[in-house]
Amino acid sequence: MKKQFLSLAMGVTFLASIVACSSPKKDSAADSTGMDSNAMAMDTTATETGVEVGGAMMVPSKNIVENASGSTDHTTLVAAVKQADLVETLSGKGPFTVFAPTNEAFAAIPKATLDGLMKPEMKADLSKILTYHVVPGALKAADLKDGEELTTVQGGKLKVSVKDGKVMINGANVTVADVISSNGVTHVIDGVLMPK
Repeated sequence: MKKQFLSLAMGVTFLASIVACSSPKKDSAADSTGMDSNAMAMDTTATETGVEVGGAMMVPSKNIVENASGSTDHTTLVAAVKQADLVETLSGKGPFTVFAPTNEAFAAIPKATLDGLMKPEMKADLSKILTYHVVPGALKAADLKDGEELTTVQGGKLKVSVKDGKVMINGANVTVADVISSNGVTHVIDGVLMPK
């Protein structure tokens, strides 16, 4: 009797495990195909080529602000863009060419000056400085010619220098070129450009 009961119990357990393994599982992260939606999102990003900046992959499917927001090297720039109410503009259709100073570039500005620019009453001045870093159109490094002057959204001029294949804008080095976004091109620079 005990042997029959044990055999029956093992048989039921075996059948239950087969049924459990063969039945489709549903959870909140899985879509109707049974694939994990997080894995699908990661797969889409992984197949999209881009440029790594500040520990994040800058990809053409994101706009300039979305890409910059992922960079740990551009937190000061992103904070300044938000403070100047330029997020919507730089997320717009464009196209724009942005010369994006790193946190290190902003750190070269005296702290009191930078802190002053981030105050609400200085929004217009901050906006002038930031829009001085933006040029209409999508210009890649190969489009920039030595001695060329670019007219910024702010209205001022930027001077391009190209020497031995290295591009400089008003004396600031382009350290990462041709970061393509859905609404333009970003070039990472190692200096903050100040309008005259």
